[in-house]
Amino acid sequence: MRFLTRSLIAVFMAAMALGLVAYAGSLVRDALVERAARDDRPRVARERVFTARVVTLNPGEVAPELSAFGEVVSRRTLELRAPMAGRVLELAEGFEEGVEVMPGQVLIRLDPADALAARDLARNDLARAEAELRDAERALELSRLDLAEAEAQSDLRRRAFERRQTLTERGVTSETTVEEAELAYAAARAAVIARRQAEAQAEARLSQARTALERQRITLAEAERRVAETELSATFGGVLSDTTAVTGGHVAVNERLARIIDPGALEVAFRLSTAQYLRLLDPAGDLIAAPAEVALELGGLEITSPGRVSRASPSVGEGQSGRLVYAEIDAPRGFRPGDFVTVRITEPPLPGVALVPAAAVDAEGNVLVLGEEDRLTAETVELVRRQGEFVLIRVPAHLVGREIVASRNPLLGEGIRIRPQREETAQIPQGPEMVTLDPEQRAQLIARVERATMMPEQIRDRILSQLAQDQVPARLIERLQQGRQGG
Repeated sequence: MRFLTRSLIAVFMAAMALGLVAYAGSLVRDALVERAARDDRPRVARERVFTARVVTLNPGEVAPELSAFGEVVSRRTLELRAPMAGRVLELAEGFEEGVEVMPGQVLIRLDPADALAARDLARNDLARAEAELRDAERALELSRLDLAEAEAQSDLRRRAFERRQTLTERGVTSETTVEEAELAYAAARAAVIARRQAEAQAEARLSQARTALERQRITLAEAERRVAETELSATFGGVLSDTTAVTGGHVAVNERLARIIDPGALEVAFRLSTAQYLRLLDPAGDLIAAPAEVALELGGLEITSPGRVSRASPSVGEGQSGRLVYAEIDAPRGFRPGDFVTVRITEPPLPGVALVPAAAVDAEGNVLVLGEEDRLTAETVELVRRQGEFVLIRVPAHLVGREIVASRNPLLGEGIRIRPQREETAQIPQGPEMVTLDPEQRAQLIARVERATMMPEQIRDRILSQLAQDQVPARLIERLQQGRQGG
C-alpha cells in the first residue's frame, strides 16, 4: 500500500513538471511572436523636449553699479620734522602711536639753549646797530652845520673880494690886496666843497647804519623764530603715527619724529580703466560727483560708509594705466588709512535697457527667444554693459515683453522645443540689506560688543561705528544675535 501511494505521488509530480515545461514553452513562443509582430510595424520618432528657465524682457531705466578696489588714505597728514639739530628736551604726555592730539597741543620740545644764545647775540647786535644809527644821524647834522658855516664864510669872502676890486678900480688899494682877497675867497670855496664831501659821507654812513639796523632786526626775528621752532605743535586734531622721538635723544635736521593723521578726513583712492572712467564724465568732460559706497570686509562682517566721487589724478603715473580716482568717505569712523576696501559707484541711469543673466547672451550677442509652441528662435541684441553675473542689453522693439532662455547650453538652439520654467525678472544685485534699530535693541547690541573682551579692539571699534549709524547691515545684526545664542 505504501509503495502504491509513493508511486502515485511520483506520477503526479512528473505530470506537474511536464505541465510547467509546456506552459513556459508557450510563453516563450508568444513572446517571440509578439516581438516579430512589433518589429514589422513602422517606427515613429518622438521629439525630445528640454526644460529651460526663461525670463521676460522688460526694458526700463537702470543705474549700473561700477565696482573697484582701492585703499583708504588721509586727506590731511602732517609730518613733524626737526627744524634743527639738537636734543629732545621734553615730549608731551602720551606721545605714542595711536594717541589722539588736540589742535595747538605742544608735542615735542627741543633744547633751546643754542637758539636762546643766538637770539641774545642778535639783540646785542641790534642795540649796537641802533647806537650806530644815532651816531650817524648826529654826524650828519653836524656836517650840515659845518656846510652852512662854510657857505657863509665863502659868501663873506666873496663880498670882500668884490669890495677890494671896486676899491682897486678907484685907486684906493693896491693889486696885492686884491690878490689876497681872491685867494681867501678861493680857500673859502674849497672849504665849502670839503664840507659837502663830509656831508655826503655822513649821509652814506646814515644809510649804511639804517641798512645794518634792518639786517639786525631780520636776524633777531630769525633767531626768535628758531626759538619758537624748538616747540613742535599740532596744527589740527588727529592721531599720532610713526612716532620715533624719545626724551633725551639727539635728532638731525629735518628728521621725521612723528606723523599726525586726521581720522575724520579720509578718502579712498582707486584705479579705473579708461573706459570705466569715461562713464563718469558729463557732456562737458568733467568728472561727476557720483554717489558711492565704501565697504570693508572684516572677518565675515562688512563695514560700509556712503561716499561721493570727488576728483581724479591729473597724471597716469609711470608704469600705470587707467585713471586714479578719489572718493570722499562721509562716515569715516571705523576706517583707517591703508585699509583695502571695495568701492561701489552708482553710474548715471541708462534708459531703455533690460537686465538679464550673463549666460543668456552668447559671444556674438544672440539670445534664444521663446516663440509659438514653446519653440526657440535666435535674435540679436545690443550688449550695453556687463554687471557681474548680469548684463545690460538694448532690446529691439519687437522683442519687448518676450521671454528668452536665462541660461544657454549646447543642447539648446534655434527650433528646439522647450518646457519653460518661468522666474522673476532679474534684478541688479543690491548691497547689504540695511535695517533700522530701535534704541533698546541698539543699546543691547552695543553692550554685547563692549563686553566681548576677546574681540580685538580695532574690530570692536569698527562694529560700534556701524551700530552707531542710523541704519545697520542686517547681516551684522544676525551674526551678533547668533553669537549671543551660542554663548
